[in-house]
Parts: sequence; C-alpha cells; structure tokens
Amino acid sequence: MNRYEESMDLALAEARAALGTGDVPVGAVIVDAGGALVATGRNERELRQDPTAHAEIVAIRAAAAARADWHLTDVTLVVTLEPCAMCAGAILSARIPRVVFGAWDDKAGAAGSVHDLLRDRRLNHRVEVLPGVRAEESAALLLDFFEQRR
Repeated sequence: MNRYEESMDLALAEARAALGTGDVPVGAVIVDAGGALVATGRNERELRQDPTAHAEIVAIRAAAAARADWHLTDVTLVVTLEPCAMCAGAILSARIPRVVFGAWDDKAGAAGSVHDLLRDRRLNHRVEVLPGVRAEESAALLLDFFEQRR
C-alpha cells in the first residue's frame, strides 16, 4: 500500500463533502512528515462564490493559519485532482516540497499533463510530484458529478 493512501482517503472524504454544496468534488489534505493531519480543504467555489476557493488553496490557507507561518516547507499536499496553474502557483509560493494527487486533469493540469509548473527548472522552487494515488476513485467522483449535471 502506498504510504499516502490513508491521506488520500481523507482527501476523498473532503471531495465527497464538496458535493453537499454543489461544488466540483475535489478534496485536499496537508500532512506533516509523520503523516499527521495539518489541514484539510475542499472545493468551495460555489459555497463561497469565490473563484479562488479550490481545495488546495483552502487547505494551504488553513495550514498556514494553523502554523502561523506561510512557509510550509515540511509538509505534503495530497489532493484528488492534479493541481491547476493557480494552485500550482500557491504550492510553489508556500514552498510545499511534495504533492501527491489522484486523477490527472488533461484540460487544466499544471503538474505534468498540460503544464508542469511544479517541476519547472526556471523557477526557484521545485516540487516532488507523485501522481496516480487512488486515481480511479478520484476520477470516478468527477465523472459521476459531471454526468449528473448533463
């Protein structure tokens, strides 16, 4: 079993919770080096009417607040969907060293599919990227959500 599967279980629970507000089911958690939960986040764009309220951003803000420090240099972000360019920028700005994600985002992903901002050598910080953890389950949540909306 991948060492991040338990954390992905928590992220998947956050994604499911987003369904209750009509948000796209994306969930994220931030864990410390020992695997202890630091913060959680889920997509809250519809709930807050905030275009920046992606799961990763919500989790990063919560982690920085919990630690009273924006330098998140010793954590791992676990998210059900490959981060977009906005979220990749926030990850880089927070100096998060590792991102684990479930499903690839072939339309807006910025961690290796459409773009690879997290590992761009031109930037001052690079992130270790571990894709595909519980990918099928993560993708199924999204597919079901969008099929129901058609």
